[in-house]
Amino acid sequence: MASFVKLDDKNVVIDVISVSNDVVNNLPFPESEPLGVLFLSQVYDGYANWKQASYNSNFRKNFAGIDYTYDATLDAFIAPKPYPSWLLNTDTCQWKAPVPYPNDGNNYYWNEEAQQWVEITGA
Repeated sequence: MASFVKLDDKNVVIDVISVSNDVVNNLPFPESEPLGVLFLSQVYDGYANWKQASYNSNFRKNFAGIDYTYDATLDAFIAPKPYPSWLLNTDTCQWKAPVPYPNDGNNYYWNEEAQQWVEITGA
């Protein structure tokens, strides 16, 4: 199966669709993309803002989910920003906290107000 995402006018993912490999003639990306877009445009009454996504993140950095954004400059799908302080790593197109996650084997959550990782302790 090939995965395609439907984008709104701001390139935000509004749907994720699987298309049979037969539709894309079993071609690899990027050759498969125009065939999938043509097929989906016909099925969805001419709607043409589609992009192919990779379930294994083999292209376009990340698999796309609802509310992800497609960045044409980076040719990547980017998850919604989790916190205002986090920065985008443009190599991976993943959000990164301004403070590294502790590497001590414990579990933490991000405290945006304090701008730090807080250890999760037992209840």
